[in-house]
Amino acid sequence: MDWILPVVIIVGTVSTMEYVAWAAHKYIMHGWGWGWHKSHHEERHGKFELNDMYAVVFAFIAIGLFVVGQWAWRPATWFGIGVTLYGILYFIAHDGLVHKRWPFHYIPRKGYAKRLYQAHRLHHAVEGKDGCVSFGFVYAPPVKELVKQLDENKRTDRDLVREVQEEGR
Repeated sequence: MDWILPVVIIVGTVSTMEYVAWAAHKYIMHGWGWGWHKSHHEERHGKFELNDMYAVVFAFIAIGLFVVGQWAWRPATWFGIGVTLYGILYFIAHDGLVHKRWPFHYIPRKGYAKRLYQAHRLHHAVEGKDGCVSFGFVYAPPVKELVKQLDENKRTDRDLVREVQEEGR
C-alpha cells in the first residue's frame, strides 16, 4: 500500500501539467515570452530552435523537484517524476507527431492522434502570436470548435480594423 500515494501524486502531476503547459503556452509563450516562442512559429533551420529553451526551463524545475525530494521532502520526487513523464508525452506528441522532429514521419489518419495533430496545425494557422487557438499539448479540443474560434478571432480582427479606420475619419 506504500505505492498508492506516489502513484496518485505522479498521475495527478501529469494531469495538472497539461493545464500548467496550456497556461504557460497561452499567457507566457504567446505573451511576454514570445521572444523565445516566436522561433517555433517560423521555419526552423537546424535541429534546435530558441523555443527549446522552454523545455530546458521545465527540465530544471523537474531536477529541482528531484533534489528537494532527495534532501528535504520525499514527495517532491514524485512530483518530479510527474513533470518528467509529462515532458516525455510532450516530446512524443508535440515534437514527434505534430512537428516531425524525429527521423520518421507519420501523419495520423484517425482517432485522437489525428485530432491532436489537426488541433496543433490550427494553432499554427495564425501568423504571429495573437488570435491562435488550441494551447494544450496533450489535450486537443474538437476541431470544429477550434475552426469556429479561429473564425471568431478573424471577425474580431476585422472589427478592430474597421473601428480604427472609422476613428481616423
